[in-house]
Amino acid sequence: MDYSQTGTRRPAGAPTSTGGIRRSNRKNEDCEGAWSPVSTRKRHWTQSGVFGLFRVAALINGFALLFIVGFLLLNGWKAINWTFLSQAPMDSMTRGGILPCIIGTVLLSFGAMVVAFPWGVASAIYLHEYAKPGPALRVIRLGINNLAGVPSVVFGLFGLAFFVTWCKLGVSVLSGALTLGALVLPVIIGTAEEALRSVPATYREASLALGATKWQTIYRVVLPAAFPGMLTGSILGISRAAGETAAIMFTAAVFFTPHLPSSLFDPVMALPYHIYVLATAGTQIEATRPLQYGTSLVLIGLVLGMNLIAIFYRARLQRQA
Repeated sequence: MDYSQTGTRRPAGAPTSTGGIRRSNRKNEDCEGAWSPVSTRKRHWTQSGVFGLFRVAALINGFALLFIVGFLLLNGWKAINWTFLSQAPMDSMTRGGILPCIIGTVLLSFGAMVVAFPWGVASAIYLHEYAKPGPALRVIRLGINNLAGVPSVVFGLFGLAFFVTWCKLGVSVLSGALTLGALVLPVIIGTAEEALRSVPATYREASLALGATKWQTIYRVVLPAAFPGMLTGSILGISRAAGETAAIMFTAAVFFTPHLPSSLFDPVMALPYHIYVLATAGTQIEATRPLQYGTSLVLIGLVLGMNLIAIFYRARLQRQA
């Protein structure tokens, strides 16, 4: 007598079941096929090909950026001097500088962040920490994502109709900052919510276990951990706000003004709109060509400088954390 696979005794001479052995052999054959040298080599080449495409895409983007910056440097570096950076435009914008444009761009960019950053962070906190999952939340997030893709000229027309006309703010720094704030708000909400999502749940659980309320947990534990990531949204927001033309040409920017703004209700010149004016609406477009390239270089440098300040501050917060 011997035992079958079920552990019961069977009479001697009864046929032995080999189904389990056959199944085992088939599994071994499948494993050998899955880990055969041919299959491994195929996966290796597939992975190498995908990584190669990523490298090519990164190189193309890098070379495109270097080409643009190099082209602007080659054509615009001669226009940049102290007079160019410290004076207002003169003689139909063929001489002088761009100081009012620089001041206007800085005011509009930081004004937009003052408007958008608190609202964006508050919205992200509600969506991630308080809102209950469901169709309503999905609709809100879908609306935010779609709002991020709306063309800037639509925001400009909205700012013209609402802030300039209906709120009677006029063409001013305040109208432009509010319009740009609405423009960058979806970006800040998205990055702030991702930063909150990256905070481990154990942080919240430990704080609540120690007796803290939900708001105390968010304010003293979650926000400090997520704040460096939220600054990423502010960096993207500043970059987009500083380079927008359509959103401010109806709400804040003017063709020419020799004076710096003395209040939030004054109109301003701005670097992107000034480039547009020099390239399309000036009386001597060819004569102002070096000034166009020089203004573009200053705009790139200004955006880079504001981004570096935000990046250094974010790195400092990360070290302190």
